[in-house]
Amino acid sequence: MSSESRLNRAYKNAKVIPFDDTSKFILFSDCHRGDNSFADEFANNRNIYFHALKYYYNKGFTYCELGDGDELWENRNFDMIFRAHKNVYELLSLLYSENRLEMIWGNHDMVYRNPKYVKKHLSYYFDRKTDREIALFPNIKYEEAIVLKHKNTKQEIFMLHGHQADFMNYTGWKINRFLVRVLWKPLQVIGISDPTSPAKNYKETIRIERRIKKWIANNKNLFTIIGHTHRPRFPEAGELPLFNDGSCVHPRSITGMEIENGAITLIKWQISTTEDGILKIIRIPLEGPQKLTDFVTDRIPLDAKHPIHN
Repeated sequence: MSSESRLNRAYKNAKVIPFDDTSKFILFSDCHRGDNSFADEFANNRNIYFHALKYYYNKGFTYCELGDGDELWENRNFDMIFRAHKNVYELLSLLYSENRLEMIWGNHDMVYRNPKYVKKHLSYYFDRKTDREIALFPNIKYEEAIVLKHKNTKQEIFMLHGHQADFMNYTGWKINRFLVRVLWKPLQVIGISDPTSPAKNYKETIRIERRIKKWIANNKNLFTIIGHTHRPRFPEAGELPLFNDGSCVHPRSITGMEIENGAITLIKWQISTTEDGILKIIRIPLEGPQKLTDFVTDRIPLDAKHPIHN
């Protein structure tokens, strides 16, 4: 199956969520939450991420994670990851209980496309203090893709991880997972990068973006947001609308996309030092806000054959 076919299938089967200019979404991807070992890249930014997550929770945002939230190539089970970052999952669980959590699977958490695996590992966790099971994400469903569809303009925003345009990280993901677990995780501890990752392979990043751009152009410039490559991307109005929210494993910072008041903004959260020497986590807009309608096209939106999922 070609990357075009995989992207077509993801779009056709995407969960559709209606929204309007009062809706607020925060998009993060590629958190790669791990076990808090030296190989856990998320651990360096976990305080930044948790602070940002609390900010968006208190501001009434819906959290959308565009894949690779959990690092399940280097780690064999979710329980290790949960225990390492329990405070994060408790806040995500709170968002889920308020119907403000949408999750997409990527190549590093591709096992989540299996509903049985998700039900077994993510529904509940065992609390050792009370000796009972606590609800985490009961009945949660991970999607391959999500389409935000504006109630008034009918504009669509297509969101997916992006590895659909990356053969080895989609079709051959089990091979790459084996290489990461056996070979690259031990080497990562001493500073050697994993060459199977497009985030650390610039030429592969360019190839992936080129394939997705071609697909977007062939689909009347469908507004598309991805992750996967870890490279933030925010086109100008009138350019091909391929956006990338970056990742949460940048050195000393995380990036994401905000959709609020009918506009989109690329943001960065990082630790900054005040004049009196106090460390503070701050939010920095990098690009935007840009009106979503600046990217409206004449494409035909999802029709009655693609009903809105509640």
